[in-house]
Amino acid sequence: MKIAKILGLTLLAVLVAGLLLPERIQIPVAGASAKDWNSKSFWFEPWGSSGVHKGIDIFGKTGTPVLSTTDGVVLFTGEIAKGGKVVLMLGPRWRLHYFAHLDSIGTDALSFVASGEAIGTLGASGNAQGKPPHLHYSIVRMLPVLWKVDGATQGVKKAFFIDPHAYLLER
Repeated sequence: MKIAKILGLTLLAVLVAGLLLPERIQIPVAGASAKDWNSKSFWFEPWGSSGVHKGIDIFGKTGTPVLSTTDGVVLFTGEIAKGGKVVLMLGPRWRLHYFAHLDSIGTDALSFVASGEAIGTLGASGNAQGKPPHLHYSIVRMLPVLWKVDGATQGVKKAFFIDPHAYLLER
């Protein structure tokens, strides 16, 4: 019974966070600016085994702090094949923020993080090994924007993704 109550309160907190938190947008690499990524790399294809590049790569030095782009709840931290060391968080407006190729992870799952808070450090883990250190940053909508669906390759998937370059320039 106690576990169910804790899970219920956690779910309620996540629901409230997704609906009520304002977006306080922060570039996710300390000291970086728009000149540290290629604005045309979002949805670039062909992109290796992924087919399409569904984010942007922000370059910097290994160990540079990676910052939360907005307030949110960390849903997952860990290591996956392509992304290497990753953090996935749920932010305002039910948007998932994905941070990949980290050198180290500095937060835990189910933690609340504030915009600008360090969540890890820049690296080249996963399929970025041997490449310049960078953060792969993606934003995914929980609900698709249907007018973004087109007949192109992966057109339905595009309805779920937000161009991080445009998002970060809103700040």
